[in-house]
Amino acid sequence: MSNKKEEKPQLEIEVVKINKWDGSAVKHALDDAVKNCLLCDRPQLHEQFGLINTRLVLCALAVGVAILAHGWDYTHPFPESRPVLLFSVIAYFALMGILTLHTTFREKGTFAVAVQKNGSNGPRTWEASSDMKKYDDKYTLTFSVKDAKGVREVSSTKSCASFIDANGVVLDNLVTNEVNRLFNSLSAGKKDE
Repeated sequence: MSNKKEEKPQLEIEVVKINKWDGSAVKHALDDAVKNCLLCDRPQLHEQFGLINTRLVLCALAVGVAILAHGWDYTHPFPESRPVLLFSVIAYFALMGILTLHTTFREKGTFAVAVQKNGSNGPRTWEASSDMKKYDDKYTLTFSVKDAKGVREVSSTKSCASFIDANGVVLDNLVTNEVNRLFNSLSAGKKDE
């Protein structure tokens, strides 16, 4: 008999390396790190896909209208298909306008939405959003929570160099510290800016 100990497979830590001079890549990498920290470290939070699903439905409707116009024009050449084409063009641009309004005013850079069941207090909805200007190194992370007490929000603005080393590797432990600080601040119910 062999007395080998069964070794547990160790989780491989995924090292995220990015081009630190690409502002869009930096913002998306930091957003991913924040989302992973928020959802993986807190089993009581369950991700909600309502914002993304709304965007997908609006896009699917616009594509459906375009396919309808193309198919109708194929089966009924132009002079006969004029009313359907006119309706399709107006509907397509209306749907694109609604999509633009939705992404600009409702989503506002939100990349994570999670729901926490609290039992007697009702559910809490957590949202994480971020902003980073095109040629700026300041990364603004905003957490908001909506519950029976109302909507509370806390944000933090730091240089992206606070979370990325000189080689372009995202430092997950520093991101985790900032996420935990903001999360705990909102969980306690106080405002922190």
